[in-house]
Amino acid sequence: MSYIKTALRGIAAAALLAGTGSVAIAQEYTFKMHQFLPAQASVPRLILDVWADRVEADSDGRIKIDRYPAMQLGGRPPELVDQVIDGVADIVWTLPGYTPGRFPRAEVFEMPFIMSNGEDTSRAYWRYAEKNMMDKDFAELKILGTWVHGPGLIHSKEPITSVSDLNGVKLRAPTRVINKLFTDMGATTIGMPVPAVPEALSKGVIDATVIPWEVTTALKVSELVENHTTWPGNALYTATFIWAMNKDKYEALPDDLKKVIDDNSGEEFSAFAGRVMQEADQPALEFAQERGNNIIDLSDEQIAEWKEAAAPIETWWVEEMTDAGLDGQALLDEAKALIEEASQ
Repeated sequence: MSYIKTALRGIAAAALLAGTGSVAIAQEYTFKMHQFLPAQASVPRLILDVWADRVEADSDGRIKIDRYPAMQLGGRPPELVDQVIDGVADIVWTLPGYTPGRFPRAEVFEMPFIMSNGEDTSRAYWRYAEKNMMDKDFAELKILGTWVHGPGLIHSKEPITSVSDLNGVKLRAPTRVINKLFTDMGATTIGMPVPAVPEALSKGVIDATVIPWEVTTALKVSELVENHTTWPGNALYTATFIWAMNKDKYEALPDDLKKVIDDNSGEEFSAFAGRVMQEADQPALEFAQERGNNIIDLSDEQIAEWKEAAAPIETWWVEEMTDAGLDGQALLDEAKALIEEASQ
């Protein structure tokens, strides 16, 4: 259908320009979309494909997006940022934290107990990125969206209720900040991209992992462990994501197609993505419950212990940013203020 529409546009344009010796030919643009999860996982199915479908429809078929899940274009998840910069892929979804130290300002949204919910925190993250990151950390990218997942939790082979239960536990965490958090609490942390989690659990490389509920079904985590520790009404941690496009490919588009990309991206899309990720937590939780797994909802008193143990991370991060020449305290205060503002 898109080919027919393109051909008709070309004929019409040629007719309009008849006698001038000029022939206008409508162009099509095909982009490679690359990410690390299986196609059936909630994020590609409910967020990334939705974005791609809307862009294709709103461009009247002039833009086509080929989808490559589960690293089908090659490489490892930490390489996705360079892939989109170098043009191996045109659009990628990844975690800034997969490349430690490269996007320091984004780490502030991974502070323990900082988030409100996926939607509002993602909206705050976009506003923060617009002000602090687009011409700095993200200068080589065309950022389409920034969001966080719902409240993070621990999935473990043995029950974990108190901070002391982490002692000696081999625990997978996704980013530098979250690794630091759990290391300081006594765990033996092992950094790895999320696709490596199932094999690591099944082979005993790790005893536990921190990931949101929504991805546990695609990774079969609830079939590999029986215990799930949650902080009701709180978020021990969350991880940040970026949805990015090759900057040159975006700039090469005509203005009307840039508008199609822009209209489907930005703050509202980021908030949508954060909301959908958190909403996808519920079916995964219900699956674990149906299996009879042990869902550990910590009490307010237990949560207070975890908050006290996690509190030094903010001081550590502010000092790290200060040493790097950034005003870490100002960034932390701004992120908190933006989350509060977005949550009203």
